[in-house]
Amino acid sequence: MRNGKTTIHDIAEKLQITASTVSRALNNNPRISDATKKRVQKAAKALNYQPNNIASALRSGKSKLIGVVVPTANRNFFSSVIRGIEEIANSLNYKVVISQSYDDYEKEMQTIEALLNVQVDGVIASIGKTTEDIDHYRKILKKGIPLVLFDRVTNELDVSQVVIDDYYGAFQATEHLINEGCKRIVHFSNSQNINIYKERKRGYEDALLKYGLTIDPELIKFSKLQLEDGRQAMQEVLDAGIPFDAVFSASDYSIMGAMQVLKENNFKIPQDVKLVGFGDEPFTSFTEPTLTTVDQKSIPMGKIAAETFFEILNQKNNATNIPKKTILKPELIIRNSSVNIKKQ
Repeated sequence: MRNGKTTIHDIAEKLQITASTVSRALNNNPRISDATKKRVQKAAKALNYQPNNIASALRSGKSKLIGVVVPTANRNFFSSVIRGIEEIANSLNYKVVISQSYDDYEKEMQTIEALLNVQVDGVIASIGKTTEDIDHYRKILKKGIPLVLFDRVTNELDVSQVVIDDYYGAFQATEHLINEGCKRIVHFSNSQNINIYKERKRGYEDALLKYGLTIDPELIKFSKLQLEDGRQAMQEVLDAGIPFDAVFSASDYSIMGAMQVLKENNFKIPQDVKLVGFGDEPFTSFTEPTLTTVDQKSIPMGKIAAETFFEILNQKNNATNIPKKTILKPELIIRNSSVNIKKQ
């Protein structure tokens, strides 16, 4: 053993066979008998052999690893996208290396560098909220490595994308509130540098205009859309005495914060104020009342992102490989927080 690590030479010595035979057996080469493969696998396990993925990647040109970069893995949306990616990747004998950027530009940049250093075969990523300089993503492309973006994307890169129709989801949500009799709808949004929030705000505004309602800047609140942001924004609206009869948030977390503040101030939901979120986080079906929200089709998004990645990987040397944009239709899930009592 070198440096305390088991090598294929140690396995070969133990079994009295050649190192090349061990290598072929570990890589499931059809030229090696099943009996020999089983002997090698048993010895590898006994000696605690760990394959050197970087060395293997250098020899074969493939590491069988996909780097997946998400802002955070503890949100249902992103964890479900990862699940979709893994279902496709694992079925093709690929492993997924998951990294979180925490919406921090420096961490995202370091994460990309680390993934490139371990020789991933490609990257599937959702860009962080604070990322404006995308040179670290350009570095992936310069190395000739496939890159697929999902959810939070940028048009500055000529790469394949998988997104939902954020505009349509927001338009649906706002139109639903208008059809329930609402005329003064507060909107919680995020940075307009991020396309998904820009599109959700545009969908909200166009729905208002379609029904002859005024777009009032006082009703639009910008924040990071966390629970505390929702609480703060709702309190600001109440303190300012701004009349409103509904809140549509671009995030389920901030609409949950709004619900808490409204209840603390003795507002009845949905009688006094109707609420709609975005994301279909698990807690939305357990609140009282249950929250109307927009389903982002996260698992299908992950599967399509992975399928798109493998299409690019298999056509890497093919000049006909043209980036494509897949747009999924979100679904409005109507629950008790936005429906008139008489209609329930």
